Amino acid sequence: MNIVFLDSTAIPNHIPVPRPSFQHTWIEYEHTSAEQTVERAKNADIVITSKVLFSREVMQQLPKLKLIAITATGTNNVDLVAAEELGITVKNVTGYSAVTVPEHVIGLIFALKHSLMNWYKDQLTAKWADSKQFCYFDYPITDVRGATLGVIGKGSIGSEIGKLATALGMKVIYAERKGATEIRDGYLPFEEVLQTADIITLHCPLTEQTTNLINADTLKLMKPTAYLINTGRGPLIDEQALADALINKQIGAAAVDVLVKEPPEKDNPLIKAATFLPNLIITPHIAWASDSAVTTLVNKVAQNIEDFVKEFHQ
Repeated sequence: MNIVFLDSTAIPNHIPVPRPSFQHTWIEYEHTSAEQTVERAKNADIVITSKVLFSREVMQQLPKLKLIAITATGTNNVDLVAAEELGITVKNVTGYSAVTVPEHVIGLIFALKHSLMNWYKDQLTAKWADSKQFCYFDYPITDVRGATLGVIGKGSIGSEIGKLATALGMKVIYAERKGATEIRDGYLPFEEVLQTADIITLHCPLTEQTTNLINADTLKLMKPTAYLINTGRGPLIDEQALADALINKQIGAAAVDVLVKEPPEKDNPLIKAATFLPNLIITPHIAWASDSAVTTLVNKVAQNIEDFVKEFHQ
């Protein structure tokens, strides 16, 4: 089996991807552009990738390809219908970040509630040293305990965040799907959660129905003091609408780990807003990336490959 890893820098250098036990060749590229994909994958039986695009047109030019092993949960970079028609198996990985993403979300909640980034930025100047008092009070500090957390998406990550938040003394409510005609036990109507929650955190899958789930209209439903956190998928949010809501003080604050395009353009509205807004935190899609999570991820990718080859030869 010829194996080609098309974007190896999606995995930190200090955590190696286990090599398969069966006989194989292994070629690895740090990055692969759309123009390079066919040439690099043309002799591959198995491709490993995180975000390289596999359209129908690309896969039609790869007659040897049998498996696309994705080093992530999302499969939006692969035309799954075309892959099935062409006899190409696609395997992703789930469950590897059910500890690290919830911890990141909780960290962002504390950072926003206690204005930690603003206090830190001040220490890069002489602001504290020039203060005439032992401390100063330029930024808001509010308690996490007692706040209402609205969770959109009650999968493994959303549920774990609910457990952690409850342990911290927060009230946790889960949103039903937008537009649902029936409300399941344990859920509240989508609009009610937006109107009620002090903090909204997004963990639903990205679909046609959830693209721009948070937009100018839904942002208007939120409290003017509410926070929005997104560690799910960038396109869940209309980025310009969120930037406008923050600039106009329509909501209290936001923290995002994902953007619509990654890496983002320098004129991305949220990237631009972060240069002057004190109530916006952006991290570069690293909520998932604790050492233990990445180790679990690469081991699951390796197991997916082993399982596929075993089935293929039966």
